[in-house]
Formats: sequence, C-alpha cells, structure tokens
Amino acid sequence: MATLQVDVVSAEESIFSGEAKFVALPGENGELGILPRHTPLITRIRPGAVRIERADNGEEEFVFVAGGILEIQPGRVTVLADTAIRGHDLDEAKAVEAKKQAEEAMKNAKTDIDFATAQSEFAAMAAQIAAIAKLRRK
Repeated sequence: MATLQVDVVSAEESIFSGEAKFVALPGENGELGILPRHTPLITRIRPGAVRIERADNGEEEFVFVAGGILEIQPGRVTVLADTAIRGHDLDEAKAVEAKKQAEEAMKNAKTDIDFATAQSEFAAMAAQIAAIAKLRRK
C-alpha cells in the first residue's frame, strides 16, 4: 500500500508527523485531496481543517490551520502553517469569543489596516468554528 509522509508544522512546534493514506485541506482555490504520488505542487492554504487519514490504524487526525503554505512531493506532504492546533485542543468557546471581538474590531476600525487585521482574525475564527463542527461530526 502506497503512503505519504505528512508533516504539519507551525512556528511553535511540530503538530503531526507520520505516514498517511490520504490528506484533505483547504487550498487557496478550493479543497485539495492528496493521495500518494500526487503531482508536485506548492500553494497557499486558507484557514480550515487538515484531515489526515493515518496509514497505521486508518483513524483520522484533524488539525486546524490558520493559513500557510502547502508543499506536495510524490511521497511527501508538508504543511507550513501560520498557526496550527490539534483538533482535540480546539476550544469552541474561545473561538466564538474571539470571533465576536474581531467583529467588534471591524465595526470600530479607524483605518483600513485595522479593518483588514480584524477581518483576517474574523475569517480565521469562523474557519476554526467550522473545523470544530466538522470534528464533532467525525
């Protein structure tokens, strides 16, 4: 059975490293599904859930990423995330509160930069809440 080496890392730590049968994640232009021997690719990723089907036990790992870069080589997938959180470490209450704060910051923004910063935070928290919902349906 062909597998992929998958590494998900953030600036703070390595979040996941292991063999997988399949990886799905939010690419810049839509959802990407990656199987072994995928065509090489480098692209930006949007905030959302990375789903990894482990090769050793068939279980799925979920990791929330707040954006970053994806590199695909025929036998390797590397996700360099701005921020990455293991699925079981996601806190819905904190994400909902952060989303509300970002929404308030957008309303009160005095400059375009303040608005853009708040809008980016809002999008990341909305994606995190969606990832939590997806993890619960698992």
